[in-house]
Amino acid sequence: MAIDVDPHPLLDPIVFETSFRASLVSLSATSTLFTLLATDAKAPVSSSDNVRSAVRDLLRHGGYKPTGRGKPASEYLLRAVAEGALRSINPAVDACNAASYHSGLPISVIDLEQARAPFRLGLAPAGTNYVFNPGGQTIDVAGLLCLYDADGPCANAVKDSQRTKTDDQTQRTLTVIWGTRALPGHSQQTFEWYESLLLPFVTSLKRY
Repeated sequence: MAIDVDPHPLLDPIVFETSFRASLVSLSATSTLFTLLATDAKAPVSSSDNVRSAVRDLLRHGGYKPTGRGKPASEYLLRAVAEGALRSINPAVDACNAASYHSGLPISVIDLEQARAPFRLGLAPAGTNYVFNPGGQTIDVAGLLCLYDADGPCANAVKDSQRTKTDDQTQRTLTVIWGTRALPGHSQQTFEWYESLLLPFVTSLKRY
């Protein structure tokens, strides 16, 4: 499987496929990843005001405004962790949230069985939107970097599509770390720690 990436002056993505040992609901009982989503949890990567500014610049490049309800998902996590508003979901989501929270980089995770190749990273044109939650709410993604499958955009650094979200039965995922060239080496460092979190739960992890 190949992942095409449209030309972009700032985007420094890391994309990888993961095959879990069993369905995510079966693995959840043995996971302690949620303990990393605490203000006093230790991690080998860290965020900062510089990271947050660089991520916003990345999303702003195509004309998108990453503010208010449209802010990067990594900023949402900062507030949610501080307020104790998160709960454990499954190893795939908990690992994603931990890596994103500590690194400050937005991360998308989709269920590969709910998506269709080919895949591409690129800016969404004007008038593009999709449903992002079970209630049917939509997000306008015009000008925002998105992961596309054969049926259209399905994930981005703000809110992933409901159409391809993981659930209890998920066993194969595709992950995008939305890194930026303004933070040299930060995407790679985040990936290396993220990979170490996932390895106890997977049979394979392939980077593209």
